[in-house]
Amino acid sequence: MIRSSQGGRMMSESRIAASYARLLHDYLQRQGHDPSAVLGPQTLTTQHFVPMAVWQTWLAAVDDHEGRRPALGLRIAEGVRAQHFGVVGYAALACANLGEALQRMERFHASVYDANPAHLSVHGDTVCIEWGVARGRPGALVDETGLASLVQLSRDLVGKHIPAREVWFVNETPADLAPYRQFFGGEVRFDMPCTRLVLDAAWLAHPLRKSDPELLAMMDRQAEALLQLVSQVPSAIEAWRRSLVPLIREGRTTLAELARLHHTSPRSLQRRLADQGTTFQALLDETRRHLAEAHLKEGRLDLAEIALLLGYSEQSAFTRAFRAWTGQPPAQWRRAQLRGASLPGASVHTPAP
Repeated sequence: MIRSSQGGRMMSESRIAASYARLLHDYLQRQGHDPSAVLGPQTLTTQHFVPMAVWQTWLAAVDDHEGRRPALGLRIAEGVRAQHFGVVGYAALACANLGEALQRMERFHASVYDANPAHLSVHGDTVCIEWGVARGRPGALVDETGLASLVQLSRDLVGKHIPAREVWFVNETPADLAPYRQFFGGEVRFDMPCTRLVLDAAWLAHPLRKSDPELLAMMDRQAEALLQLVSQVPSAIEAWRRSLVPLIREGRTTLAELARLHHTSPRSLQRRLADQGTTFQALLDETRRHLAEAHLKEGRLDLAEIALLLGYSEQSAFTRAFRAWTGQPPAQWRRAQLRGASLPGASVHTPAP
């Protein structure tokens, strides 16, 4: 079982990614409504995150605007795409199958939906994703939109309708259960002790149809552009470093994987690295450090998103590595860079995407 812990934070401190909040704006536009007229002024273009309280207010405003029609969260979720999950969604597109994608989204869920921690587990022929109530209850609209979005994204990734075996919600039973049973395709229960999604485990091995080559190529080009900002290295090392970019993003950071890409054996690659005065671990650390520093300077990504793109399973692992490289945690290093850039005569170089 993979567990994500958010410590002692409460629901009042929770937040969602601005990319996920865009889902609501896209829904309103599909309905022919002006999002600003319904939701009021908003700052999605300048924020990484939206406070949970604001998300709750926005959902309630749309619910009022539509006259409290049943199953609003399900209708909103119908338009979900990988980009609404931000970097986590993009990283999921690089996975080989749905199981890998769900694990990646579960591991980094807090960078998209920072409410109660998620727990993913496999029991026999079922897979269960569960959210408790330790940090509070965000409400029916938040829960239903979140769970339906995860189900819809999974269906979009594999290109098939994935019926749920069972769905639980902690909220009170709505007047009409039919829309929920139709959307999820299985038994839906309310007034339960936790929020839960149960699927057939066989879906975990299903390959993704939505691996997006253009999107992944764009991510690789951006990473390579960031690497070009650092000092020049011998051509052999540059080739290995460029090959590491997608491996790092996909979490396949081993000597064997790099050797396979270069059609050689791990032993031969090790010797060639030694001839250049380096090792695989040194090359990996150097590449990750340069990418980390460039992403931090650029300022577009949250620390959890940077950790994911660098192939770390937890943000804390990225923080430890960055401290070892620079003597500072990444947040402190970023603040220092921003202060330096604000000084008279300072300039910031941002690579083209």
